[in-house]
Amino acid sequence: MATFKRFFAPLLLVAVLVVSWISPLDKWSTEQVDSGLKRALVTFATARTLNAVISVAQGTDVAFEPGGVGVKFAPGELLDPINDLVEKFSTLMLFASISFGIQKILIEVGGSPMVFAALASAAILWSVLCIAGWRIPAWCSKLLVIALVLRFAVPLATIGSNALFDGLLARKYESSQALLDSAAKDANHLSPSNARPPESQGMLDLLKSKVPDFNIEERARRFKEVAERWAENMVDLMVVFLLQTLIFPLLLLWGMLSFAKSMLLQFPPDVHFDKAP
Repeated sequence: MATFKRFFAPLLLVAVLVVSWISPLDKWSTEQVDSGLKRALVTFATARTLNAVISVAQGTDVAFEPGGVGVKFAPGELLDPINDLVEKFSTLMLFASISFGIQKILIEVGGSPMVFAALASAAILWSVLCIAGWRIPAWCSKLLVIALVLRFAVPLATIGSNALFDGLLARKYESSQALLDSAAKDANHLSPSNARPPESQGMLDLLKSKVPDFNIEERARRFKEVAERWAENMVDLMVVFLLQTLIFPLLLLWGMLSFAKSMLLQFPPDVHFDKAP
């Protein structure tokens, strides 16, 4: 068993160094990050569109003076709660985009020659001590764990979180994003400022266009229905991006770090194989 440990682990580290040098994981994980960043930016743009339309609607007043008494109705005020949610939603999507950008930079840092040199040095030293049957110092094992984490943790966490996204969250994202895109298009009709009069109209049509819409109850109902649809879809998208950019990566990083520690603990510093240094 001791002989198996002495030669199997170094061979495994050689394979790890080969993979690190060829770096297929970097290319794959970068593609996954670019895909996630594109999704986040699309959703962020949709959120900003909704925010702009709501801001216009909130500034729209319906004013008239029956019998000389001034009356003003601002239907956009009904959208104050949803506007707060949209602002928080757009902020979260901005942070999600930043998170994907940070992941991409960390992948590039992990694939740098400096990190590879550190990993190669730690792996060679650890392998030499292991094959020689000498005691492996604790600092050498810790150095190897740190080098492995720097080199592979982010790419593997990115690939793993994207796999979980494809398997668990992709359908939820696609349906919620499609509905939110549709809501953004429909929202343009909520603002009277977006209504375009016909190019040619008679005097009667012109006078009708000057008369405000007094169907306040119907207008309020439409605002309420649209707001509820936006809120549900935005909450779903916030959950999706929080899981993909925060929860899944942290869980995967913790799992990989625990696995690396448990593997290296198979070679404790106080164990001698055949001979001492």
